Amino acid sequence: MFENIIDVQEVLLTLYYFVVLGLVSIACMWIFAKLTPYKDFELIRNGNIAVAIQFAGKILGITHIMSVAVNTNDSLLGAAVWGIIGFILMVVGYFIFEIATPKLDVRKEIEKGKVSVGIIAASISLAISFIISGAIS
Repeated sequence: MFENIIDVQEVLLTLYYFVVLGLVSIACMWIFAKLTPYKDFELIRNGNIAVAIQFAGKILGITHIMSVAVNTNDSLLGAAVWGIIGFILMVVGYFIFEIATPKLDVRKEIEKGKVSVGIIAASISLAISFIISGAIS
């Protein structure tokens, strides 16, 4: 009955993509957290909303890149490789943003809990991910 609706092979392939790109995304988020001079997860646990907003932007940006990598590649390996390339470009773009705003110490302001800076940083992460996703598609 369901064989006309659900192809078992497609379900398994979906699970493979979910697991592999999910693990790649988690690894990318962990790396991004390690690149900040403060402890993202500790500050989030302590209620720093600016860090939470900024980190949410990174999560959304990374997963947006992974989504486009899946949609534009014919293989799981290709999707993973392009997802990683996209992540590397996102990190580079984020550091360029920090360098381009020398009068605003983004990291210190976010660590201090400046929500406005957290929102801008999250928006920059999303904007960078949209540009990267357009480039890899």
